[in-house]
Amino acid sequence: MEKEIILEIKNLCKYFPVNKGLFKKPSLVKAVDNVSFSIKKGETLGLVGESGCGKTTTGRTILKLYEPTSGNIIFKGEDITKKSEKEMIPLRREMQMIFQDPYASLNPRMTVGDIIGEAIDIHGLYKGKEREERIKFLLDKVGLNGSHINRYAHEFSGGQRQRIGIARALAVEPDFIVCDEPISALDVSIQAQVINMLEELQEEFGLTYLFIAHDLSMVKHISTHIGVMYLGQLVEKGLSDDVYLKPKHPYTQALLSAVPIPDPQIAKNNNRIVLEGDIPSPIDPEPGCRFKGRCPKAMPICQEKDPVLKEVENGHFVSCHLFD
Repeated sequence: MEKEIILEIKNLCKYFPVNKGLFKKPSLVKAVDNVSFSIKKGETLGLVGESGCGKTTTGRTILKLYEPTSGNIIFKGEDITKKSEKEMIPLRREMQMIFQDPYASLNPRMTVGDIIGEAIDIHGLYKGKEREERIKFLLDKVGLNGSHINRYAHEFSGGQRQRIGIARALAVEPDFIVCDEPISALDVSIQAQVINMLEELQEEFGLTYLFIAHDLSMVKHISTHIGVMYLGQLVEKGLSDDVYLKPKHPYTQALLSAVPIPDPQIAKNNNRIVLEGDIPSPIDPEPGCRFKGRCPKAMPICQEKDPVLKEVENGHFVSCHLFD
């Protein structure tokens, strides 16, 4: 049976105005520029790319923490793009976020019970004893003890704080969660534990993830599909194995060549692709492919015409003039 599409993003754009001076026309930072993808229920789309490529902005715009400049956000068949903050409140139950920094995302003045229970109170889900039992149940699910309910965030390690953040996201029984680099601030030894826990929670509760990260090996492990972003645009997307084993875009190939290989013999023979040049500014980008200045395979057409995301194999899409 074909899985239903829970989230569909069509030509999503998020631009931020930048004032250059008193008498100069404001420019635009095109943080997310014409991004389209869909995620089926129970699956995970891993979004990867360099810092500043627009991954986090994409996640926050989908949840309407940022208002989209243009495009469409369709959640469970309903276009939510133009919904007001008041109209979004019921949908907040179904769409949640796990934040990157476990130190900054938890209120130091609130107990763990109040941090997890805040959303429960806002949506009026549980009260009294039931509320306390729900919080203890969630703490147990993320590998913490129910007796921690009255402790404060500063009493926990970084890995434990991130588990609290995950429990908070689960508190209102969501269907879709944006995982915004949930392991990047954690020790390597803890990262695998958190990834495995997210997979177990996904299986148990039927969750759908947008998983944002830098680490391609971790993304491959947890994702059913992978999208690669560069300077606000999606340059490649497809099944996890297809993107990882058969990368098409020169940028994806360079990213994958930089993934550390634990076997020194294999690593010695690895063909590392070193990108020359600097990342161009996202402020009013020039016409043509945004990767042209760093691409080892750039052609004259790359200077003039924007490439379009096109299907080059079954379910494998690439935005590159090499495939015109």
